[in-house]
Amino acid sequence: MRASGAVTRSTLRQQIADALRDEVLAGRLQPRREFTVKQIAEQYGVSATPVREALFDLSAQGLLESDQHRGFRVREFTVADYRAMVEARTLVIDGVIRSVFQGYGPGRSAVRSAVYQDGLVSVRRRAQEAARAAQGGDLDILIGYDLRFWRELGTLVGNEYISDFLHWLRVQAWVFAVPYLRHDASARDWLWHGHPELVAAITLCDEGAVRVVMESYNALSLSWADRLADANRVPGRPCSPAG
Repeated sequence: MRASGAVTRSTLRQQIADALRDEVLAGRLQPRREFTVKQIAEQYGVSATPVREALFDLSAQGLLESDQHRGFRVREFTVADYRAMVEARTLVIDGVIRSVFQGYGPGRSAVRSAVYQDGLVSVRRRAQEAARAAQGGDLDILIGYDLRFWRELGTLVGNEYISDFLHWLRVQAWVFAVPYLRHDASARDWLWHGHPELVAAITLCDEGAVRVVMESYNALSLSWADRLADANRVPGRPCSPAG
């Protein structure tokens, strides 16, 4: 009975954390929004313990900030934070690409293994859905498929620590981007939708093509950060999502 209870609490804790993260990603919980354990517990009709644990989990992931006297608030990321996320992601993925292609070149059994190829089939489906959502400007669907795409792609590397770190960076990047994208009517014209091209390059074990796709993606991300920084009319302060 005790083991069953532990599983239930753990599951509830994760469910609450996932629900709150989705609220932040959807833009319904805005940066700097403050709330307490009691408020969230009442909202979901649960006890305070799993809520407190979930909020501390989200704080550890960098999505919330805790204040001993005021509770929790949604973290506000700056343009500089976002650029740092992109740069960190670039460095890690560059290392992953180098490691994968040095160890598992074309024709090597590890790359051509059935497990690897089966994984690519699932990733390819995610890529197509993400690309369609990006081209259609459907932000909510895009975020969901984009996170799943990179998560599944990361598992092919076979290193859960790298996969978890990259997922953590992507969630933070989306948390930063969502408030801006919701106010950008032209977002659908430039949102990145190169997921299928990346999968195609990986499937062919074409390192050069993989690097071209990733360099284009990273350049687009940094270009958007530059545009946000240029729009900042008050030196030393982050751009307003509405402006």
